[in-house]
Amino acid sequence: MELGIGMFGDNHYDQNEQPLPSGERLRELIEEIKLMDEVGLDFFGIGEHHRPDYAVSVPEIVLAAAATVTKHIKLGSAVTVLSSSDPVRIYQSFATIDQISNGRAEITAGRGSFIESFPIYGYDLKDYNGLFEEKLDLLVNINKQNPITWKGKYRAALNNQEVLPRAVDNELKIWVAVGGTPESVLRAGKAGLPVIFAIIGGNPAQFQPLFQYYQDVYQHYNHDMAKFKVGVHMHCFFGDDSKKIADEYYPVYSDQMNRIGRTRGWQPFTRSQFDYGRGQNGHLIIGDATEAIDKILEAHELFGLTRFSAHMDVGGPSHTSLMKSIEIFGTKIAPKVREALKK
Repeated sequence: MELGIGMFGDNHYDQNEQPLPSGERLRELIEEIKLMDEVGLDFFGIGEHHRPDYAVSVPEIVLAAAATVTKHIKLGSAVTVLSSSDPVRIYQSFATIDQISNGRAEITAGRGSFIESFPIYGYDLKDYNGLFEEKLDLLVNINKQNPITWKGKYRAALNNQEVLPRAVDNELKIWVAVGGTPESVLRAGKAGLPVIFAIIGGNPAQFQPLFQYYQDVYQHYNHDMAKFKVGVHMHCFFGDDSKKIADEYYPVYSDQMNRIGRTRGWQPFTRSQFDYGRGQNGHLIIGDATEAIDKILEAHELFGLTRFSAHMDVGGPSHTSLMKSIEIFGTKIAPKVREALKK
């Protein structure tokens, strides 16, 4: 099982609850990714957002910068909002990162739970599902063939068109992010694409039928089980003392939950929700290394994971605390998880 980190580049806030300029957070991100590489984590993913509470709207630029200061870690999006993007440009951008990094680039494509990109780039939300299906089909076909001839509903046709540069070994790794709908699982399984499930609420065990459904669809369409990959993305934060790190992180985490919640009509996020999430049946992995190891191994056993992604910067915690959390993940948690999985 690969072990890595996903981030959204959550901005820091001043005393007046105003987001600080994004430059500081972007420079911190590069330092954090460099540390992930140094402590031996397998991959890093950065999300795409178009809101003031996030510093990253173009993951490709952050990943290209990270490629120049890392040597081994895989670098991908988490996610690319493919519905409001041009698959040709996305392929070219990530193929360029792949060349810079000597084959370490990945794309995780998603429909996007945030919709700000649609009006920015001139797309109609009524086409939400159709846009993603068509653009995923185009991206997959660009990855498979060059030159390409293709025709769709939402984008200009391609007629024997070369798409350059090509990825290393002429193939990009493409994942699909799934929030929990059977339709998304079916789409990915039919295409034989690896899936990463976002488990950001409730009891993780409730997702088990979707994991099984994905495997059933994948096998039904005769895809090679030797290439079967499935991952999970969960909110995580690590410290030396479980109670201390939970107490310190709760205000940061709850502030972000409430910022998002106000735009979606959610009830205020409470400490009891936080504490339940940290419990045995909860979706949060926030605490010390021992607790994290146990929960990650439980997720692996429950879902048959080939990838675990710790989403680690919800709410914009301090750079110092993030660096500490990354260090604990790479030096204390990951080695013990890998050791346990060899037995």
